[in-house]
Amino acid sequence: MFLDGYAPLIMSGTWVTIKLAILSLLISVLIGLMGASSKLSNSRLLRGLSTGYTTLVRSIPDLVIMLLLFYSIQIFLNHITEWLDVDQIVINPFVAGVVTLSFIYGAYFTETFRGAFQAVPRGLIEAAVAYGMSPREVFKRVLFPQMMRFALPGIGNNWQVLIKATALVSIIGLSDIVKATQDAGKSSMQLFYFTIVGAFVYLAITTISSIVLTWLEHHYSVGVRKAEL
Repeated sequence: MFLDGYAPLIMSGTWVTIKLAILSLLISVLIGLMGASSKLSNSRLLRGLSTGYTTLVRSIPDLVIMLLLFYSIQIFLNHITEWLDVDQIVINPFVAGVVTLSFIYGAYFTETFRGAFQAVPRGLIEAAVAYGMSPREVFKRVLFPQMMRFALPGIGNNWQVLIKATALVSIIGLSDIVKATQDAGKSSMQLFYFTIVGAFVYLAITTISSIVLTWLEHHYSVGVRKAEL
């Protein structure tokens, strides 16, 4: 057989990887938007905190941050439960993976959105305000669509890297595609074969993602291309 009866295990691991990546992406985008807003704010404190956050995260390897967060939080919870004399709280690997990846890639999305916001021509915003739009309408109808046009290449790059980074969660016990293929390979004595299977799964996910991202880039650039024509 093609997968020697390990298809359900690999499908389950693939679904875990997809859920992990999508949830991490959504939270990372929210963190990125807040981080970019802080970097562009008039508050020196917010600018300092956001700059420190992005500098720290981008300077330390993802694996090191994941291990530090996972084990430090677990140790902290162990001390709390011992002090309160209650049952130990074990961190769910999936939740830990989402939190860690979101924390890491929120820093990269912060820089992506900061650059995109700064690339939007100020004249468009001034024209929208002069037209009588409220701040909410300016953001929804002018700033956000224009910002997305500039941000999509960076978003696409961050997303592709984030998908590959999900492989790191296997070290904290999550049954993602990497752990599933490794378990299948060890059990069947075909480790190399199932490693290739895992690589093709990631390739399929990133290929579909590229198609979707290309469509989004066309969608947010329609008006620009028409104006150029």
